[in-house]
Amino acid sequence: MANAMSCGVCPVFLLFSVFTSCLGLFSGGETFKRQVSVELNPGSAVTPPGGDLLHVRAVGDNDTLHFLFCSQGAPTLLLVHTNSSSSTVKVDWPLFLARNTSGSLRVEPESSILYSTAVVFSRLLEYDDVNDTADPTSDPFPPYELQNFTWSRLNLSGPVALLCGAASNFMNGSLCLQLSVFQSEGRGQLWPRLIHTANSSQMGVWLDGMLPRANRSRFLLELQAVSGAYPLSRVEVLRSIDDEYTPSIFKVSQWVSSVNGSSDVLGFVQWKPVAYRQSNPALEDATPCRHSDPRPQSSEKTAASSGLIRAFYSEPDTFALNVSFGLAGEPFYNSTQFLSWTVLVGVGSPPVDSFSPLVVAIMAVGLGTPVVVLLLGGLWVCIRKRAADSTTAYEPIN
Repeated sequence: MANAMSCGVCPVFLLFSVFTSCLGLFSGGETFKRQVSVELNPGSAVTPPGGDLLHVRAVGDNDTLHFLFCSQGAPTLLLVHTNSSSSTVKVDWPLFLARNTSGSLRVEPESSILYSTAVVFSRLLEYDDVNDTADPTSDPFPPYELQNFTWSRLNLSGPVALLCGAASNFMNGSLCLQLSVFQSEGRGQLWPRLIHTANSSQMGVWLDGMLPRANRSRFLLELQAVSGAYPLSRVEVLRSIDDEYTPSIFKVSQWVSSVNGSSDVLGFVQWKPVAYRQSNPALEDATPCRHSDPRPQSSEKTAASSGLIRAFYSEPDTFALNVSFGLAGEPFYNSTQFLSWTVLVGVGSPPVDSFSPLVVAIMAVGLGTPVVVLLLGGLWVCIRKRAADSTTAYEPIN
């Protein structure tokens, strides 16, 4: 009888284990949240000339993220992580506007700073891909230096800031950057629908309506990453089997900072290797991206191009890479005169996509059906065995 009872319990235990495992796949757990506040040109009584400085403060239980987005020179996003929920930003505006003194922008107390990194959107490069090889060295035009653009004032809508600009030699159109900071985990509404957390921000970049300098023009965007210690020095490419949120894209690239090359990530810049040729993207509008390897860059040159870098850092390390849009055989920019790309900037480990409900359902059908058959078979064997044991126990004695 004991064997029969244990045999009956076993399938039930297995079924319970499978159920709890599936429930764990769907459950995201409690979401961590931050309190987000926005301040434009902190501490300045007047609108500063030459561009704006946006401060977004995201406060956790015992830490704070300071996002500083500046259009003084090349657009720059500075992220500072502190271990205090009361840390503040101080700006010495006369020195900050002079752009020649380190320390004109401080996060206090300085002893609370755990990590900082800045991303400079430094140059837009264009080349004539006359042979349709997607080789940026084939016939390059002089680059557009974003520090020389005329930038609009920041257009704010809560924790979302829009900045657009153009160069004097731009023929129509504009280059726009949109910063979004988040209170909690979520996902973008438009493709590539990157997943974000309360420890990250999202920057959308798009080129709209600019007349290219050739009918077969393609573009690259140069990014520079600046840090006082542990710079963003390597790019990892991760693969997935799930493309539900970004159709046809099974990879994610992340430019990371770590301590002496360890697996512990301090900060990151993350993107899907895809751009879109329409403002409301569809699958047919997707175009692949490639990135170059990060390479050391002159910190003096970077500091001269961005008002925020020299203001905060004294002796920074700088790495740069290019993101190129379009491969051989892909439509050229002139086909729609629009190009958009999205990137995340944050601290800690980059967010990782879990399996979507659609993929979980497919796996459940493929893997769950044999398990159910096995469980039912086990129950049937146990019931038959129990019935046989019961019959044997009550046979008459001759």
